Amino acid sequence: MVELTYAALREAVEGSAVAFRAVTRLEPVGGPADKLFPPTFGDEVTVPPPLEGHSELVGRRTKYAVEWRRIEGRSRLCVLLDSVPSQANRMEEALLEGWSRGEVPIPMVRVDFRGETHEDPALDLSTLCGDGTITALEAPHRLADALLRDSLLDGVPFRVSEPGRWFTEASVSNAVAVYAMCPTALILGQWDSTGPKGGLGAKFQRALVSEIVGVGVEFGSKTASRLDPAGIVKTEIYAAADAKEEWTLEADEAKLDKKKPMLLKRGGGKAGTPAVINHGNVTPTVDTMTGGVTVDYAEQTTVLSLPVLRRLRFVKDIKGDALPRGAEGAARVALAALALAAVVYGRERGWDLRSRCALRATHPARFELVPADGGEPVVFELDRAVVSRLLGEAAAKAAAAGLPWHGEPLELQPMPKLVSLIRRSRALSVVEGGDEA
Repeated sequence: MVELTYAALREAVEGSAVAFRAVTRLEPVGGPADKLFPPTFGDEVTVPPPLEGHSELVGRRTKYAVEWRRIEGRSRLCVLLDSVPSQANRMEEALLEGWSRGEVPIPMVRVDFRGETHEDPALDLSTLCGDGTITALEAPHRLADALLRDSLLDGVPFRVSEPGRWFTEASVSNAVAVYAMCPTALILGQWDSTGPKGGLGAKFQRALVSEIVGVGVEFGSKTASRLDPAGIVKTEIYAAADAKEEWTLEADEAKLDKKKPMLLKRGGGKAGTPAVINHGNVTPTVDTMTGGVTVDYAEQTTVLSLPVLRRLRFVKDIKGDALPRGAEGAARVALAALALAAVVYGRERGWDLRSRCALRATHPARFELVPADGGEPVVFELDRAVVSRLLGEAAAKAAAAGLPWHGEPLELQPMPKLVSLIRRSRALSVVEGGDEA
């Protein structure tokens, strides 16, 4: 393996290579036979028949995302352990950590809620996301997210401010504004569907894609039961008229529904039972829909598409002036360096995906540059020190060519109606016991 240099990265981006890729074999931290719990989805699905042969798992009902894949010439039942959007979010979180340590010199746009304090802890927004800010790396739709749309820049709605207008007019044909404010949107994808142009807003294809699947699935089951040490059994629980009390045993203190005391309902418990306030016994149950899986192995596949980067154009700066020769290529190299940094920083955080779904790599990291002509991939060594150096050098060269990244964070303030929306939603969640709309 060789260390990736800026010159080699630029040659890869400007040449005929098709992608950087990393394929990593993973196994449960508890050992190859340990059970894993994939993400669940609302609808039950039935395992379909494979393309060839038969499996006793056909017809099995599950809430996991399962599918047959052709692996080494035969059908293998696979389960999704971490989706492409989820992987993107994990890489953004890793980049944000690197940015906060001063290691990842990328621009940042964020909404500042630190002044939105409240005496009621449930309505205090000054600690949102830990530090009281929500960045474009955390917002679901990145720079195009409604949280940014419903915020102000120097007292002006973001989307009608000068930077907001630049973003609205950005496109694949000239992506300078997105590059300057939120370059991660150009590598992880973005659709400006809620801005002034509605569904005609600019779409940027994902250049960086990653997912984790389990191969060779066997379904498991899980049990649940609880004996209440206080011996609380059947009794009627009412929704209290006083919201601060939450629940009451007295009918005359209950909220009324059609002039009758209202039984408390929330979560999965039967209305009016001690279970809705987390008391009482839990009847023993066996769950086979979301009972976990064992797999032969798990695999993470990560691909950075270089043709997607090459389709991005950088022809005029945000003021409409033509960019000097070389700026476009330098911007694409900087984006490639940022994408590789996202992969490496994400890998270094590990693969603890959720409760009882922790994985480890079974071999050292292997990054390959894939040629377009069927030749052998070139293997590169990448770690945090390498990608941090690459990113710093690439960003500096792009800035020298006329495409700088904003240094200081672009600070937005939430509109009063956005603050009210969040607080009202939180208040209703408290009153209704956390039920989702």
